[in-house]
Amino acid sequence: MKGTLYVVGVGPGDPELMTLKAVRILERCTVWLAPAAKKDGESTALGIAEGVVNRGDKEIVTHHFPMKKIRMGKRPDPEVKKAWDAAAAQIVGHLQAGRDVAFPTLGDPAIYSTGFYVCETLFALAPDLPVVIIPGVSAIGASAAAAGQPLCLGDDRLVVIPATFENGRLREILEQFDSVVLMKVHRVMDRLVPLLKEMDLLDKAVLVERSSQSGQRIRRDLTTALHEQPHYFSTIIVRKS
Repeated sequence: MKGTLYVVGVGPGDPELMTLKAVRILERCTVWLAPAAKKDGESTALGIAEGVVNRGDKEIVTHHFPMKKIRMGKRPDPEVKKAWDAAAAQIVGHLQAGRDVAFPTLGDPAIYSTGFYVCETLFALAPDLPVVIIPGVSAIGASAAAAGQPLCLGDDRLVVIPATFENGRLREILEQFDSVVLMKVHRVMDRLVPLLKEMDLLDKAVLVERSSQSGQRIRRDLTTALHEQPHYFSTIIVRKS
């Protein structure tokens, strides 16, 4: 009997935001393959999971996934593809041996998650192996909650985008939508803040760093972040209403 791969959303940081189903699946799986952003580094997703679930005698594998840009429709960086292939190969071995594997991932697996790239690679190797996606609380929702404001109400139009787009495209999106969630903002604050100021949206924006994690920080004056790079886990919400 073959095992099942479970891609488990563990939420944005606070272990108490993990769903009951996520906890149950992690408790049941004998193998966890946890993503890490740095070689020989710790896995943030694993740390969250361990805040609720006792790892006991489970086999824990921490796998490094390089943090490099991925553009849809284009070939990924060779180093990134190599990491996906290696992770998928490990998972296939466990599943074919009848062991269930949990892949804990930050936030919700459906939003900018390494988990889905691994799934696609796995399907190319063994399309008949079962995969189940367990949704989780997203950093987007947690950031809005931390800021004490909605993402959208009524007929508001909401868009979620990487802040790494060029300014011309960002301007167009900011003009068209009522609520804009900007992800991956930590390296482009020097471009974002002047653009928001020019568009008279600076007072409509809030920056949430490390949402629901230790060290969470909320800034409504984004100019204070101009001369210091925010944490990697940072999100800006711009809501015009």
